[in-house]
Amino acid sequence: MDINPTQMATQLATIYTQGTQDIITRDSKSADATNAGYTRLRSALSAFNTAMDALSGKKGLVKNSVSFAGSSGATGTASASAQPGTYSFFVEAVASNHQIAFADLPAVPVATGGPLVIQQADGSSFNVNLLMADADGNGTISQTEIARAINQASGNAGKVTAQVVNTGNGSQLILSSGASGEDGAITVDASGLPAGALKNALSATPNELAQARDAVVWLGDQGTGVRIQQASNTVTAIDGVTLSLTRAMSTGDAPATLTVAADEAGTADNVRSFVTAFNTLQGVINDLTKTDINAAARGVFASDSSVRALRTRLNDILRQDFGGVRMSELGISTDRQGALTFDAAKLKKTLDVKPDALDKAFGSSSLSAPSGVLGSMNTYLKTWLDSGNGQIKRRQDSVQTLQRDITHRQARLDEQFAMSYERYLLQFTQLQSLMGQLNQTSGMFGSSTSATA
Repeated sequence: MDINPTQMATQLATIYTQGTQDIITRDSKSADATNAGYTRLRSALSAFNTAMDALSGKKGLVKNSVSFAGSSGATGTASASAQPGTYSFFVEAVASNHQIAFADLPAVPVATGGPLVIQQADGSSFNVNLLMADADGNGTISQTEIARAINQASGNAGKVTAQVVNTGNGSQLILSSGASGEDGAITVDASGLPAGALKNALSATPNELAQARDAVVWLGDQGTGVRIQQASNTVTAIDGVTLSLTRAMSTGDAPATLTVAADEAGTADNVRSFVTAFNTLQGVINDLTKTDINAAARGVFASDSSVRALRTRLNDILRQDFGGVRMSELGISTDRQGALTFDAAKLKKTLDVKPDALDKAFGSSSLSAPSGVLGSMNTYLKTWLDSGNGQIKRRQDSVQTLQRDITHRQARLDEQFAMSYERYLLQFTQLQSLMGQLNQTSGMFGSSTSATA
């Protein structure tokens, strides 16, 4: 009989631990699948939350369009609060940022550098320390070093930007205001500098490259309408409408016409995006909770009542009345499989009668003032998604504790296997040795019998 101690020890040690190993393997696969399921659920809920926040950020789902007639000198957008209608305006001037230039400033010794004051028409100012401006340590302050000192000056914070431009006629130190309008006009006070070439150059009248100009726009005809003067080219005088002025119109031009109209297709697209996001989330939940006779096809949360309750709660929110409006009135309904469907024609019919119905029903997912469907869903989903004490966090923590326990159980079983293997290996090795001795003895008797014969 041929005995292989290693093979037989492995077989018996495996048989000895197989039952426990099967249980650990089953528990490990279950824990891994559960953890992966929660990760997938969190991802789906987060994606849906992001979609809701995007809709809430639109400040209303009702979308309006803006169109212009004539030479307008502006572009524009209209929010959900804009009232459809026609408005006329005239752009007399667009706001501009002040820009001045000093040509060929002389390099001066560091010792003559002193306080330089940059002022603006709004009354703000900041000091420029030229004593520390010698970056290359050559003993003189160049235009480039002056520009750097201005940009890095404490109190500047983008109010004025300095740069050196080299042209065929020499170099220029250019100062640009960070704010448009007349209040951004720049003046340079070099009175604190010691007498010399630099003080003379900075005290001289600079070359004005661009004026500090306010925007002037008339609602109606130029000269007879409502005159608006401001530093910015963004005009919000018409409720819900934002005009961005691009150029001045010519005196004598007829006012431009701005028309605000309901954008039915854009509004429907906003609602459709919610329906799509909701159905995507429902598809993931349905897959995770799927029941089936075949265990392999069953969802990881098929027997988890809490996850099924999540799906039920989201559907219940959709059935509620918000602002006197139900989702069904807005063309949103549920089919036999639980998915949402959308009827744009039904939405239009409701909005024709109740223009604010859509925005009232959907509301906002704002943290400070949640309202409507978006607010209710966002508030509920926090109980699942909260990173500190949400349901998914608590459940994954529990699963991870179980996984650590399974790891410890596996380690103990591996030790048992090793001990069993060593014991069986010793026993079969001894048996192999004994059988070898018996075979040798039997061979000796056979040889002795042959010799006697």
